[in-house]
Formats: sequence, C-alpha cells, structure tokens
Amino acid sequence: MPRMTPQHWKTLERVFLSAGFSFARQASSHRVYEKSGVLRPIIIPEYEEIDVEIIKRLIRTAGLTRDEYFRLLGDV
Repeated sequence: MPRMTPQHWKTLERVFLSAGFSFARQASSHRVYEKSGVLRPIIIPEYEEIDVEIIKRLIRTAGLTRDEYFRLLGDV
C-alpha cells in the first residue's frame, strides 16, 4: 500500500468531490462539504499542505477506506 503524504487542499477537494461530496459553505479559511448518508460534514482547511493526520480523520469521517482514497487520488 502506498504511503500517505501531505496534500494541497485543492487536491483533497477534488478527491472528496469525486467521492460524491458537495460544497456546502465556507467559514473563513475552512470549506465544508456534505454528502447524503454521511452523518457529519467534512471540513477541509485551505492549507498549502494538509497534514497526514488531518487527511486520515477526513477519510474516516467520510466513510472511505484507504484503498478508495488512493484510487480517487490517482484519478484526480
């Protein structure tokens, strides 16, 4: 399995948009995305480099697996 690395916020935005999430709103420098069937929204900060721990939390909240994340990341 590939190693998880920090990503730019725009890359993560494309990953989660392709996973079915949609942009809901923005609060300062944090963008909120929602998807029906997912209880909590995911919040992506507009950082140049989002840390791996934040990415792991986003994946868990979104209900994705590591394999799904890497497949979506490869597609964008």
